Amino acid sequence: MAVSVTRDVPKGIAVAAVLALAFLPAARLPAFYESFLYLIFFWVSLSTSWALLSGFAGYFSLGHAAFFGVGVYTTAALTTKFEVPFLATVPMGAAMAALLAAGIGAVVFRLRRLRGELFALLTLAVTFVIATIVLNTPIDGGAGVFMSAVPLPELMSTQTATIYILGFAMCVLTVVTAWWVAHARLGMGLFAIHDDEDVAEAKGVPTFRYKIAAFALSAAIAGAVGSIHAMYVGFVTVAGTFELTVPLYVVLMSVLGGSRHWAGPAVGATVITALLYAFISGGEAILGRAIVGLILIVAILWLPDGIIPSAIAWLKKRRPAPVAVAPAAEIVPVAPARPVALSERTLVEIKGVTKRFGGLQALNGVDLTVREGEILGLVGPNGSGKTTLINVISGFYPLTSGTISVDGAEVGRAPAHQIARRGVARTYQIPRPFTNMTVLENVSLCATFGGPPRSRAEIRDEALHWIGFTGLSGKEDVLPAGLNLHERKFLELARALAARPKLLLLDEVLSGLNPHEVDNAIQLVRAIRAQGATIVFVEHLMRAVVELSDRVAVLNEGKLFALGAPREVMRDPRVVSIYLGKSYAA
Repeated sequence: MAVSVTRDVPKGIAVAAVLALAFLPAARLPAFYESFLYLIFFWVSLSTSWALLSGFAGYFSLGHAAFFGVGVYTTAALTTKFEVPFLATVPMGAAMAALLAAGIGAVVFRLRRLRGELFALLTLAVTFVIATIVLNTPIDGGAGVFMSAVPLPELMSTQTATIYILGFAMCVLTVVTAWWVAHARLGMGLFAIHDDEDVAEAKGVPTFRYKIAAFALSAAIAGAVGSIHAMYVGFVTVAGTFELTVPLYVVLMSVLGGSRHWAGPAVGATVITALLYAFISGGEAILGRAIVGLILIVAILWLPDGIIPSAIAWLKKRRPAPVAVAPAAEIVPVAPARPVALSERTLVEIKGVTKRFGGLQALNGVDLTVREGEILGLVGPNGSGKTTLINVISGFYPLTSGTISVDGAEVGRAPAHQIARRGVARTYQIPRPFTNMTVLENVSLCATFGGPPRSRAEIRDEALHWIGFTGLSGKEDVLPAGLNLHERKFLELARALAARPKLLLLDEVLSGLNPHEVDNAIQLVRAIRAQGATIVFVEHLMRAVVELSDRVAVLNEGKLFALGAPREVMRDPRVVSIYLGKSYAA
């Protein structure tokens, strides 16, 4: 088997480095080197744990010192006041930090407005609250906690070597965890949340549960690191534990290396820690900080995505085109659909649906049914409630009153990801792909979360099928920014179809297309229906509405205004009047 320079050599170097570091205490180097390396492990673990939530999911936190501090003081209190063995306190420190994060997340993640800078400020406030509680209770009391008398387990020949090996084990465990998350279903969901949380929820990602999991995992690692570090410092104080430099360094290290890549924080932490602690006295320390500041300025200006992502992108550009490439999506010919016999079975039943936004009533008692296998056109003037109806069916907005059932199950007040699991998929009027995912990754995510359970190979095959079906073959590795409007519209379709939905909601999928593209899109929609999907589509292009629809529903001022066969409804003088005015209808 041929050895790949870009794939196998870095793996070999990494394994050799891990083995060398694991057996380093056997070399009996001066304690300084073990302490220096421990500090690198310490910052690698902290910065990587921060990235699990803030880098992967995009919830920027300034409160990492709170969870680190909980671990520090859990170990300090249990070992000194209750004589609990040190190693037993490490999982306890992790558990206490995870419980704190889960409790905060259970409240905060239910509030949509607490994102971005508000979330960052809230986590920073939590740090101050925890520090105040610790300072004004017997946990610390203001005098600090001496831990020099706490016995260390005799894992190695010296105490310094024991702390070193604990820090090393924690570092390896943290980086392996980050790798696993990045390559697992959880990581795929977190990356989608980072790019567009609302769309991720609509595509079947259980965003609330995933954010709680990421927050708790991030905090648990920080708590375990704090427990180990308490033994390293020997004297624990509130000022030294909850200081603002902890989250600031963690953020800088993670961002420098690339917070969306599992190895990025480790690289950033190693670079910054090595520079900070290589210069440890007087003017040299100031020089070290100045060099770190200069590196950060250069990275922000020329490596905005971080060292690792930028290096990967550079290598891809320099890599010659391979002779054998990964299989591209097979182009599926979209033949004119055969006539489809409509079922009399009701798939969607909407009763008395009302949606209010404060004093604005967007929907007012809408009653509508959609038969299985039907194409229902949803039309009306701007502001009539068409997109709002799509939004309440897909779970983007909760109902004010009324009921919506899909295939006999009530979904009107269910979370959007549960509705997606029940076979409802949608597109957006303005395409909203996940910007940092390729075309293949976008479609694969929807096949993963929206469809039935499948293996990775089956998910990939499914994604490639729908990429080819929508005419995007050859674009599998392209980011959405590299697609034109027509291609982004069809990417929306491919994502929706990858979930194999019972009900497909299309929101102005033809808008912005030229006449030839519209013809292709009409043919594509017919082919989608021929494969068994029921379609409700919002559209202003009347030619497409008349050609595609089995029935047309007209909304006006949030109410169902007319319903019937396309040509009859569109010739109704009342319908013409709401589009063009009464004088034209007359």
